[in-house]
Amino acid sequence: MRVSAKADYALRGVLEIAAAEQPPIKRDAIAAAQRIPVKFLEAILGELRNAGIVASHRGSEGGYSLARPAEEITVADVIRAIEGPLASVRDVRPEELEYEGVAAPLREVFVALRMNMRAVLESVTIADIVAGRLSPQIEELIKRPEAWESH
Repeated sequence: MRVSAKADYALRGVLEIAAAEQPPIKRDAIAAAQRIPVKFLEAILGELRNAGIVASHRGSEGGYSLARPAEEITVADVIRAIEGPLASVRDVRPEELEYEGVAAPLREVFVALRMNMRAVLESVTIADIVAGRLSPQIEELIKRPEAWESH
C-alpha cells in the first residue's frame, strides 16, 4: 500500500484538529504544527469538509473542528475521503476484475489484500491515535520483527 502525501497530510491535519484543546483550530496553526504547506492543506480540508469529516467555522474565532466524534472517524474514512477506495487495480475495484487462465486467482488475491487493509485501517480511530492507544490486534502486528523490515 502506498500512502500519498495528500492522504498523509489529511490524517495529520485531522489528528491536529482532534487533539486541539479548544476547537475550532485555525488552518495556519494546523499547517505549522504538522509542517504542511498551507495552500495544500486548504484544499485537503475542503475535501474533508465535503466528506463530512471536518467542519469549518467562519469568523475571527473560526477554524476547523471535527464534524463528528473522533471515536467515529477511522483512518480508513480519512484515506477514502482523499484517495477514494482503499484498494483498486487500474482504478477498478478488486471484485470487478476479470482475469483469464493462470491469472484468474489474482482477483481473489487482491480482494484478500483489501480485506487485510480494511482490518487495520477500519479498526483504528482518530481518537485511538490521539490517545496513543492501539488495539491489541494492531499491537500484536507491530510486535513482529518482520513488520519493521523492508522487502
